[in-house]
Amino acid sequence: MFRTLLPRATPRAVLRTAAPQAIPSNAVPTPSLAFLRQSKRGFASPAEEHDVVIIGGGVAGYVAAIKAGQEGLKTVCIEKRGTLGGTCLNVGCIPSKSLLNNSHLYHQILHDTKKRGIEVGDVKLNLEQMMKAKDTSVEGLTKGVEFLLKKNGVTYVKGTGSFVNEHEVKVQLLGGGEETYRGKNIIIATGSESTPFPGLNIDEKRIITSTGALSLKEVPEKMVVIGGGIIGLEMASVWSRLGAEVTVVEFLNQIGGPGMDAEISKQAQKILQKQGIKFLTGTKVTKGDDSGEKIVLNTEAAKGGKEQTLEANVVLVAIGRRPYTEGLGLENVGLEKDEKGRLVIDQEYRTKASHIRVIGDCTFGPMLAHKAEEEAVAAIEYIKKGYGHVNYAAIPSVMYTHPEVAWVGQNEADVKASGVKYRVGTFPFSANSRAKTNLETEGLVKFISDAETDRILGVHIIGPGAGEMIAEATLAVEYGASSEDVARTCHAHPTLAEAFKEAAMATYSKPIHF
Repeated sequence: MFRTLLPRATPRAVLRTAAPQAIPSNAVPTPSLAFLRQSKRGFASPAEEHDVVIIGGGVAGYVAAIKAGQEGLKTVCIEKRGTLGGTCLNVGCIPSKSLLNNSHLYHQILHDTKKRGIEVGDVKLNLEQMMKAKDTSVEGLTKGVEFLLKKNGVTYVKGTGSFVNEHEVKVQLLGGGEETYRGKNIIIATGSESTPFPGLNIDEKRIITSTGALSLKEVPEKMVVIGGGIIGLEMASVWSRLGAEVTVVEFLNQIGGPGMDAEISKQAQKILQKQGIKFLTGTKVTKGDDSGEKIVLNTEAAKGGKEQTLEANVVLVAIGRRPYTEGLGLENVGLEKDEKGRLVIDQEYRTKASHIRVIGDCTFGPMLAHKAEEEAVAAIEYIKKGYGHVNYAAIPSVMYTHPEVAWVGQNEADVKASGVKYRVGTFPFSANSRAKTNLETEGLVKFISDAETDRILGVHIIGPGAGEMIAEATLAVEYGASSEDVARTCHAHPTLAEAFKEAAMATYSKPIHF
């Protein structure tokens, strides 16, 4: 299994002179000679038609297919949806960002233009057109991915794949009929699905998952979101901006999920409450009734006690996602799953059948599209070259609310639990000149570094442009930078990124502008 703990820091002098070598100890090991020989001679007879057969055309699958094609491997990619890109591109990351952006513009025009010197007249929501804009973006991108597969010589098969044996995959074609593909190497990239809530029947109209939340025909009067993680909060933001009365019910005592830093989570909740979203944290839904005109949910304190009844026109179930492996025929190849349904692999993504690898949401690690992309490239490099690399200590996360929340590395609670002595430095956007001129001053940048070596252990941002700014933090973590390294790097003025530099200054010394 993968370990995702950040390694202990190394002295600052070493970091500056040899940053590229400051790679976590749990990164990919040097492959054995036996494995290199095995890779060279292949896993099967010359009669096999494809070097790589990929089951799943989501982010993990299509990126693996493109990379395999670039490496000269004869590749087939099987996808049952009929369009490439998986959940992310079709009913996840991409369409949700379209709605988040356009709903924010609508909300800003209604509530945040007068102070900017912009007088507007009658503003109306055209939900049908907003959904059309979303669909246009998705259609263009899915066709673009299909073009990239073709450009790189990948055979794209529309259908449902399942194992016949360890080297053969049978495909029930969407257009009817059946084909069988044989591969020297097989990659499983079947992704994940929304976790259902016991007792609530998903119809994607009244009781919905994130899929239904992206295609509602009208703005509900009242919406209850079960789950205060990233998906729940993003969809809560969209429909709250468009006019729904939204209540978020979260089992934990903080929103954003366990990876979000507690200090950042408190700020996010405070800001979202000001925007009109109601929160019931430390609360669980015990049962629901959808037989009436309105859905009735019964809740109580997570630790028992206080009971409450909520009514809603629409209930969004956003309690997480689970690996999707249904109908794969895993029993025909004897592949193992753990207690969470994740396919068991080693650190080179291999199952017990060494030529069958698994990447993306259906195995270990955070269920993030960019994590899946990194694994896709690494898996193909293992097949082609015998080595690959993904640094699981440097995988960023972003919540695209307004303001955005982003982080990479460890949060303060994790660092404290590890026993490492650390320093914290923060800088508020209210002291940043660009944020002031943009009239977007909510939030802050927070650095956590090793007290002895100053190596950056984690960066957490809530504020304008956080999702873009986190890339600099990820690069710093990847190369083992210290907070002083970042602080001594010139940042353009006036930019939001200066808040990033000043937070680094606050960590190893003192900021200038606060």
